[in-house]
Amino acid sequence: MADRTAPNCHLRLEWVYGYRGHQCRNNLYYTAAKEIVYFVAGVGVVYNTREHKQKFYLGHNDDVISLALHPERVLVATGQVGKEPYICVWDSYTVQTVSILKDVHTHGIACLAFDLEGQCLVSVGLDSKNTICVWDWRRGKVLAAAPGHTDRIFDISWDLYQPSKLVSCGVKHIKFWSLCGNALTPKRGVFGKTGDLQTILCLACAKDEVTYSGALNGDIYVWKGINLMRTVQGAHGSGIFSMNACEEGFATGGRDGCVRLWDLNFKPITVIDLRETDQGYKGLSVRSVCWRGDHILVGTQDSEIFEVVVHDRNKPFLIMQGHCEGELWALAVHPTKPLAITGSDDRSVRIWSLIDHALIARCNMEEPIRCAAVSTDGIHLALGMKDGSFTVLRVRDMTEVVHIKDRKEAIHELKYSPDGAHLAVGSNDNSVDIYGVVQRYKKVGECIGSSSFITHMDWSTDSKYLQINDGSGRRLFFRMPSGKEVTNREELKLVQWASWTCVLGPEVNGIWPKYSDINDINSVDANFNNQVLVTADDYGLVKLLRYPCVKKGAKFKKYLGHSAHITNARWSHDYQWVITIGGADHSVFQWKFVPERKSKEALHIAPQETLADSNSEESDSDQSDVPEMDSEIEQETQLTYRRQVYKEDLPQLKEQCKEKQRVTAMKKRERAPGSGVKLHFVHGYRGYDCRSNLFYTQTGEIVYHVAAVGIVYNRQQNTQRFYMGHDDDILCLAIHPLKDFVATGQVGRESSIHIWDTETLKPMSVLKGFHQLGVCALDFSADGKRLASVGLDDNHTIMLWDWRKGEKLSAMRGSKDKIFVVKINPYLPDKLITAGVKHMKFWHKAGGGLIGRKGNMGKTETMMCAVYGWSEEMVFSGTCTGDICIWRDMFLIKTVKAHDGPVFSMHALEKGFVTGGKDGIVALWDDTFERCLKTYAIKRAVLAPGSKGLLLEDNPSIRAISLGHGHILVGTKNGEILEVDKSGPITLLVQGHMEGEVWGLATHPHLPLCATVSDDKTLRIWDLSPSHCMLAVRKLRKGSRCCCFSPDGKALAVGLNDGSFLIVNADTLEDLVSFHHRKDIISDIRFSPGAGKYLAVASGDTFVDIYNVMSSKRVGVCKGCLNYITHLDWDKRGKLLQVNTGAKEQFFFEAPRGKRQTIPATEVEKIDWSTWTCVLGTSVEGIWPVISEVTEVTAACLSNDRKVLATGDDLGYVKLFRYPVKGKYAKFKRYVAHSTHVTNVRWTHDDSLLVTVGGGDTCLMIWAHEPEGHREFKLCDSEESDIESEDDGGYDSDVTRENEINYTIKALSTNMRPMTGVKPHLQLKEPSVDERQGVVRPPVSRALPQPEKLQTNNVGKKKRPIEDLVLELVFGYRGNDCRNNVHYLNEGADIIYHTASVGIVLNLTTSCQSFYVEHSDDILCLTINQHPKFPNVVATGQVGDTGDMSATSPSIHVWDAMTKQTLSVLRCFHSGGVCSVSFSATGKLLLSVGLDPEHTITIWKWQEGAKVASWIGHTQRIFVAEFRPDSDTHFVSVGIKHVRFWTLAGRALLSKKGVLSSIEDARMQTMLSIAFGANNLTFTGTISGDVCVWKEHILVRIVAKAHTGPVFTMYTTLRDGLIVTGGKERPSKEGGALKLWDQELKRCRAFRLETGQIIDCVRSVCRGKGKILVGTRNAEIIEVGEKNAACNILVNGHMDGPIWGLATHPSRDVFLSAAEDGTVRLWDIPEKKMLNKVNLGHPARAIGYSPEGDMVAIGMKNGEFIILLVTSLKIWGKKRDRRSPIQDIRFSPNSRYLAVGSTESAVDFYDLTLGPQLNRINSCRDIPSFVMQMDFSADSTYVQISTGAYKRLVYEVPSGKQITEQSHIDRITWATWTSVLGDEVVGIWSRNTDKADVTCACVSHSGLNIVTGDDFGMVKLFDFPCPEKFAKHKRFLGHAAHLTNVRFTNGDHFVVSAGGDDRSLFVWRCVHMPH
Repeated sequence: MADRTAPNCHLRLEWVYGYRGHQCRNNLYYTAAKEIVYFVAGVGVVYNTREHKQKFYLGHNDDVISLALHPERVLVATGQVGKEPYICVWDSYTVQTVSILKDVHTHGIACLAFDLEGQCLVSVGLDSKNTICVWDWRRGKVLAAAPGHTDRIFDISWDLYQPSKLVSCGVKHIKFWSLCGNALTPKRGVFGKTGDLQTILCLACAKDEVTYSGALNGDIYVWKGINLMRTVQGAHGSGIFSMNACEEGFATGGRDGCVRLWDLNFKPITVIDLRETDQGYKGLSVRSVCWRGDHILVGTQDSEIFEVVVHDRNKPFLIMQGHCEGELWALAVHPTKPLAITGSDDRSVRIWSLIDHALIARCNMEEPIRCAAVSTDGIHLALGMKDGSFTVLRVRDMTEVVHIKDRKEAIHELKYSPDGAHLAVGSNDNSVDIYGVVQRYKKVGECIGSSSFITHMDWSTDSKYLQINDGSGRRLFFRMPSGKEVTNREELKLVQWASWTCVLGPEVNGIWPKYSDINDINSVDANFNNQVLVTADDYGLVKLLRYPCVKKGAKFKKYLGHSAHITNARWSHDYQWVITIGGADHSVFQWKFVPERKSKEALHIAPQETLADSNSEESDSDQSDVPEMDSEIEQETQLTYRRQVYKEDLPQLKEQCKEKQRVTAMKKRERAPGSGVKLHFVHGYRGYDCRSNLFYTQTGEIVYHVAAVGIVYNRQQNTQRFYMGHDDDILCLAIHPLKDFVATGQVGRESSIHIWDTETLKPMSVLKGFHQLGVCALDFSADGKRLASVGLDDNHTIMLWDWRKGEKLSAMRGSKDKIFVVKINPYLPDKLITAGVKHMKFWHKAGGGLIGRKGNMGKTETMMCAVYGWSEEMVFSGTCTGDICIWRDMFLIKTVKAHDGPVFSMHALEKGFVTGGKDGIVALWDDTFERCLKTYAIKRAVLAPGSKGLLLEDNPSIRAISLGHGHILVGTKNGEILEVDKSGPITLLVQGHMEGEVWGLATHPHLPLCATVSDDKTLRIWDLSPSHCMLAVRKLRKGSRCCCFSPDGKALAVGLNDGSFLIVNADTLEDLVSFHHRKDIISDIRFSPGAGKYLAVASGDTFVDIYNVMSSKRVGVCKGCLNYITHLDWDKRGKLLQVNTGAKEQFFFEAPRGKRQTIPATEVEKIDWSTWTCVLGTSVEGIWPVISEVTEVTAACLSNDRKVLATGDDLGYVKLFRYPVKGKYAKFKRYVAHSTHVTNVRWTHDDSLLVTVGGGDTCLMIWAHEPEGHREFKLCDSEESDIESEDDGGYDSDVTRENEINYTIKALSTNMRPMTGVKPHLQLKEPSVDERQGVVRPPVSRALPQPEKLQTNNVGKKKRPIEDLVLELVFGYRGNDCRNNVHYLNEGADIIYHTASVGIVLNLTTSCQSFYVEHSDDILCLTINQHPKFPNVVATGQVGDTGDMSATSPSIHVWDAMTKQTLSVLRCFHSGGVCSVSFSATGKLLLSVGLDPEHTITIWKWQEGAKVASWIGHTQRIFVAEFRPDSDTHFVSVGIKHVRFWTLAGRALLSKKGVLSSIEDARMQTMLSIAFGANNLTFTGTISGDVCVWKEHILVRIVAKAHTGPVFTMYTTLRDGLIVTGGKERPSKEGGALKLWDQELKRCRAFRLETGQIIDCVRSVCRGKGKILVGTRNAEIIEVGEKNAACNILVNGHMDGPIWGLATHPSRDVFLSAAEDGTVRLWDIPEKKMLNKVNLGHPARAIGYSPEGDMVAIGMKNGEFIILLVTSLKIWGKKRDRRSPIQDIRFSPNSRYLAVGSTESAVDFYDLTLGPQLNRINSCRDIPSFVMQMDFSADSTYVQISTGAYKRLVYEVPSGKQITEQSHIDRITWATWTSVLGDEVVGIWSRNTDKADVTCACVSHSGLNIVTGDDFGMVKLFDFPCPEKFAKHKRFLGHAAHLTNVRFTNGDHFVVSAGGDDRSLFVWRCVHMPH
C-alpha cells in the first residue's frame, strides 16, 4: 500500500490560455522590458511575445480584477476579490512580491492607480461605500481613506500635473479629490448645461486642470477644474471603456469595437475599427487599450488580445485568445497528439496545441457545449450539448459526422470505449446511452438504474464494463454494450479500468477529507504510469495525490491559480502535462508534470512563489508519520490563556453596575487607608510554559518575568526591581541587542507588548490593539529597530513593528498550530523565521504583509527553538525529539542528535552554540554542531554554597538559556533560575513553586518566615529577611491547599487535597502525626490561639473537625454548613470559630464540641478575634466590589494592629482597606502584580510585610508595608478606587451649558421656525382668472405696461447686477461655550479668534479682518503652534457628524494664519466634533479631544496626516487637554470630575488618574483648565474657583478660591513662566475675573475688566508682551495693559442669540441689530466697529428704521414695541397690545404708518401722525399662521405678509382688508421685498429643504438681485425675480446653522447677514458687474 505522504513529483504552471476582458478594464500594459502584463483568473501574467514565453505571479488567492502599472513600468499592482481582499505590488521581471496591502477593503478592489512619482497608490473598494484609499505602498501604510460614492466607481486617476489631486468617475458622477493631511475631500463635477448627467466609464488627466473622460453614450467629456467645458460628440458609437494617455496623446477604446487615437489636445488622429479586420467579428467590444510608441495593445470582452502596429493598422495580430463569457466545462485530450480540446457555453469548440501554446482550430456550434471526447483513433470528436443533443465532428477539418438528440437535458459526460466501437453518453436524465460508432452512431443500449444525473464514466480496458458516478454519490457498473447493471460485485474484481476519472471508489478514497461528506471535487484523472492522481475542486485548487489512495484524507500537494471552481482536469496522452479548465474564469491552464527523479534536480530553480504553499498544508489525516508529542509540549500547546473576564472588560462591567452604585452613593463611603504597600520581592520564575525568557542586562543584572511583573534581579545585592506596566500574565520576553531594553508580551483580549528600560523601569513604547488573546513570542532585530511578535489568536498572527514609533510594519497569519518562536534574521532585517507545532517557516517582508514558505524537510516536525547562525542563510532549529536541524535557506541540510527529549532552548555564540533540553543538560557546541565541546548536568551535587535555595530534583527540564558575564544562565521548568559557572559549579539564584495552583500560605508567629503549599505537591519554607531564599522543601504525597503554624511556631499543620492532613516539625519538616477522616479537599486549617490546644480542620465536604493536639484525637465536628468551607478564624479565647462557606454564608461554632451558635451582627463586631481572614460580615462588607458577580474576593487578612485589611481577588488585585470596612463599596488602594486570582494574603507577625500568593501564576510575592507618615510616593503606586467619588463635581450654569450643549451639524439642521403647510416649490399654482375663463389675450396687449415689481430707489441711473459677495467683516466671537480660543500672533500685532465656521485674524493697527473659510461647519476650538519653526501655524477643530471619514466627518484644519493656506486636514473619528486641540513642544504633534461618547483622545503627526495614537478619554465630557510645554510625550486632560496625566509611549497612550488622597478631604471636582510649572508641576482650575497643584499625578496643594467662581481658563507664558487665570466673578476692589500669578501660583495681581457687567466671565486668556488678551462669555475680546491695567475692547458681539432683528440705515453704511440678549447695537461698517448699544432689559425680536433714518422701532419678545429717536436715543413711544413675540416691524414709505406683525397671527397698524400714545387704528385678520416678514408697497397703501403656513397675503393699509385678486396684486409696486414667499421668488427654494427652510430674503435696492438666508447657514445670491424653480445661484458659507435675517445696505454696497446659532453678524461686500 502506498505510504500516506504527499507524492514527490510536482506540477509547474507552464501556460495560461485566456485574458480577463469581461467585467474588467484598463488591465493590459507594456512593461519596460516590452513584455505584456495582464491577468486571468487569479494569476498575473507577463507574456513575452518575442520569445513566446509566459511568467506567472501567483500571490493572489482569488480572482484578480484590477491592475495598475507603476510609472517606471517594472512594478505592477493587482487587486483581487474576496472577503478580505488584498493588493499585491510585484515585480514584472522576477514575478516576486514587493508589497502586500491589506486590512482596509472588503468585497474586492475595483480600481488601482499609481501617482506620477510612483510613491503612492490609490485603490477603490467594492464595498457599499466604494471606499477610496491612498497607500504609501512600500510601507503598506494607509495615508488617507474616505467613502468614494454611493454607487460604483469605474475608474480613478491621479492628476499627473498637480500634486495631491485625484479624479474618480462612475455611475452618474465624476468627482475631483484633493488630498491634504489624512483627508480626501471631493468636489462633484458640475455637468451644467454642457452635457447630460450620465455614467462616466474612464478618464485621463491633462495639463492645466483639464480632465478627459469617456461616457456611457460614446461622447468624450472635457472638464476644466470641476466644470464641464465641452464634449466631443460621438467619439465612439457606444460606451467608452478604456482611455490610455501616453507621450503622443490619448487612445480610447469602446464597445463599438473601435480604437481611436487622439493628439495631446484631443484632436482626432486616426481610428482603427477592429470589427472590419481579418480577425474581427460582429459584436467585438474593446475593454482595454494601451498605446506605446508605434504599438497598440487591445484587450476585448471575449478574452482576446490584439497587437496593432500603427503604420499597418489594418492588420492587427491576434496574440492571445481564450473562451468568452459563459461556463467552461468540456475538456478532452487527443489520444496520440499533444492537443487539448475545450468546449464552452460560448458555443465554441477550440483545439489547442500544447507544444506551440497556441489555438490551432476553432469551430462555433449551435448550442452551449458541456463535454467532449476524442475517439481512440483520434479521428472523431464527440461533443455533448446543454440541450441534450450530441454532435460528432471530424477532428482534421471540423466537419459534422452526425448530430443526434435523444435527451431533453444536458449531456454531462461522454466517452469512447478503448476498442473504439462504442460511445457512451451520460446525461442529466439519469441515464447513459450507448451508441455504435461503426453503425453511424446508432443507439445500441441504455444503462438505467441511476437515481440522479450522471457525472463521471470510465470504460474497462476490454471495453466490456462501464462504471459511472451519479449526482447522489452512488457508483454503478454496467455490462457493455447492452447496458445491464452488474449487481454481483465478484465479477468486477479482476476488471481493469482503461482510465480513472471517477471521484468515487476505493482507489480514490483519499481525495476526500476525513470527516466530511462534501461533494466539491469536480474532476479526477489518474496517471497509472507514475501512480499519481490529479483532482480539481470548487475552491480553485489543483491537487496531486498518490494513486491509489485508499484511506480518507490523504496527503497532497496543492496548486493555486484558478480562482473559483475548476470544472475539469486531464492528463495529456503522454502524461507530460496536466490541463485544467476553470468554470467561471473560462481559462485553460497547462501544467508541466515534473516526476520524482526530475524534481530533485529542479530544487535549485527557485520555487514559484505563492502565498499559500504548494506542499500539503491542509492535509488533515492523522499524521501517522509524526512521532508522539512530548508530554510537556502537549501540555503547552493546549494552554489557551483564555479568561472569563479580561481586565479590559472592567470599565464596561462597572458601567453596568452603576445603578447599584448610585443607590449606595448617598451613604458616606469608607476612606482608603493611610498606609500603603510596595512590592519588595517575588519568589517565582515562569518556566513551565515559556521559553528563552531570561537574560543578562547591560549592567549584569538578570531580567525575567513571572505573573504580570517584569523583574530585574541584582544577584550581588539579592534585590529585585519591578516593571509593573502589565496587567495580566506576561508570556514572553525578548531583550534588545544592546541589553538595555526588554520587550514583554501579555495575555489580554487586546493584548499589549511593552518595551521598557531595565534601568529606569519606564515604558519606552507600548504596542497595542493588534494581537488578540495574547502574545506568545517576541524578537528584536539585530539593529534593535524592529520587533517581531506572534499572537495567540487562531491564526497565530505574526507582526513586524517599528517599535519606537509604535508602527505596525507588516502582518500575516502565521499558522493554525501554535508557534513557539520567532526570530529576525540578524543580517537581513526583512527576513524572519517562525517555528512551532509541525511548523518551520521562512518569511520575508513585503509591504504591509509577510510572505512565508515552509521549510523543506519531508515530514514536518515540531520545532521548539530556532536561531540564525554565522551567515544569513544558516538557520538552526531544535526539535521535540532532541535533534538539531541545520537549514540553508529553506532546505534542511542535516540533523544532529543533541538531547534526549525536546530541545527547549538554544543560544548562538560568537563561535558556537549552547543548547538546553528536557533532559536537564546544558551542552556547548562548535559552530557547525559537529562536536559537543562540553556538557553541564544540573544536579544537586554541584550546587554551590552561595545558592539561594534548593534544587527540587536532578536534571530539571531546561526552558531558557542565556550567556554573559562568564556564566551560563539557566531557567528550568520547575521555576528555578541557576547560574552555571564555565568551570562547573552551579548557583541557584531565584526559585518559586512549579506548575500548579498555590493556595496555602502561613506566616510564622514570631520569625520572618512563611510556609507555602501548592498543587505541585511540595511544602516550602521561605526566609522573608533580606536573604530572600527558600530554606527548606519537602515533597507531599498529594497536592495541598492550606497550612498553618502553631502559636509557638514549632509545628506546622498541612491539609492535603485527598481529605487527610498532617502535622510536621516546623524546622525539619518531618512528620509528627497524620489523619485521614475526610474524602474531599482540606480547605483551611487553624491552631487555636494561646497554647495551640486545638486544631480546626475545614474540608470541602462542609464539615469542620476539631482535634485536640495533645491527645491527637478528634473532639468535635461542626455541622450545619450547606456548602464547602472557605475560611476559618478563632477568637482570642480559643472558644469560638467563625466559618465562611462557598455559598457566602457566615456561621459560628463553639469549640471544642462544635455546637452551632447564632450571634447577632452587632455582637460579632465586639468579639475579639485572634485573626481575621474571613471575607463576610458587616465589618468587611465594603471589600466586595461593585462587580462582585464576576469577581470573588478570595482572601483577606487583618493586620495585627487591626488597622488595615488586605484582600486578594480573582482579578489579581491586592487591595488595602481601612478596618473596619463598613458600608458598601469602600475606597481602597489597589495593586496589580499577580496576574490571575490571588489565593491568599497574610501579614507577618510585626505587620512589616504583606505576603501574597497567586493561583495560576505560582508566585509568592512579598510587599513592604509603608506606614501612614512615610510618604515617598513612588510611581506605580496604587490606583485609587474603582468608583468615582459620587460627590458631585460642583455646579455652575456656564459649565453645565458647555457640557450639555448639543452642536447641530449644518447639513442636518432643521427648521428654526415652527412652519406648517406645503413648501412653495411643491405648491401647485392657482390658475389665473383669464386661464380659468379660457380667455386668450393677444400677445401684444394694448393695456398699460405692467408696473415695476419693486421701487428702485437711490441707485442712480445705471443699474448693475451684483455678481459676487466677498466677506469683509464679521462682528462676533464664540465665547459663550468655547474656551482658550483667542491668541496673539506676530508679537502682538494681530490676534486670532473664531466664530461660526470662520477663523478670523484681526490686525490691531488697521482693524482689518482676514478670514480662514475652509471649515465646513462650526469651529469649536483653536490653538496656535508656539514652536519658532512653525510661526503662525494654527489648528482649528470643528463640529461633525459620525466619524466615517467622509466630508461631513469632524475634522481639524492646520493652517497658516497669515497666508490662510491649509497645511493639513485631519479627518477624525471623534463623532460629534473636536472640542480641544493642542500642539506639542516641538510643534510636530497635535493632540485632539472628541465629543464622542468615549471622549476619545488622539495624537497626530499633523504634517503627514498620520494618527499616532488614540485612546478612550473619559465617560464624561473632557473640556481641555494640553501638552506639557516642554514635552512631546506628556499631556494632561481635564473635564467633568476628571483629571488624568497621560504619557505617549510609541503608539500607546498610558494614563494615571490624579491621586487626591494625599490631601485630607480633597475631593474630585469638575476641572476646567490647565497650566504648567517647572519640575513637573501641573495646575488645574476647578469649578469651585480653587486651583489644584499636582506634582506628577499626586495632589500636593490647593490654591483655595483663586477666583470666586469657576476658573475657566489658564495660560502659561513660555518666556517667563507666569500664569494668567480667568474665571467668573463679580468685579470688586481687590479682585477681578482676570489674575496674573507667579510661576508657582502663590502671589497674584488682579485686573478689573471695565465692561460694566455685573458678573465678568472670562473664557479665554493669552499673554503677550506687557499685554493680556481676554475673551469673555459676553463675546467681547479685551486687551488689558499689565502696567496700567487699562482695558481696550477690541471685539464686540451679541452674547446670546439668535440675532433676529436687522435694519440697515437708509442713507449711511451703518446698521442695527436686535437680539435675544436684550440689546440693540449700532454697527459702523467703514469704521469696522460697534458705535453704540442699548440694553432693553428684554429679548428683542425685530427692528426697523424710519424712511428718513431718524426713528427706530424695536419689537420685543414679550409683545411690546418701542420707538426711539436716533439722535438722542430717547424713547419716543412704547406700547404693548400683544402678548407674544413681535416678528417684524415696519414704517410705511411715507412715514405715516407703523405695521407691527406678531406671532399671534396678526398685523397691527398704528398712525404715527396721531402722536406717541400709539393707538392701534386697525389690524389684519384671517392670517393663517404667525407673521414672518412684511413689506409696504411704494405708495404705502398695501402691505404684503409672509406667514408660517408658507402663504403670502396682501392687505390694504390702513383698512386691513385682504386683497385676493391676483391681477390686482400683480400690479402693485413694492417699496421693499423681504418675503421668502410669492411666485416671483419660487426659485430660491432648493431641492433639499425637506426638513429645513429658506428663512429670510432681501431684494437689492436696484431690484436686480435677491439674497437669501436658510437653515443650513448659507447665504445665496439669485437674480430677481426668479419665478423658475431651483434657480441658479451662488452660495456663500461661513455662518453656523440658521440664518435669521439678511439685508442690503444703502446703495447696495454691502449685504449684512445675521446668524441664529452663531450670534454673529457677517458683512459681505457686493461686487457689481462691470458695465
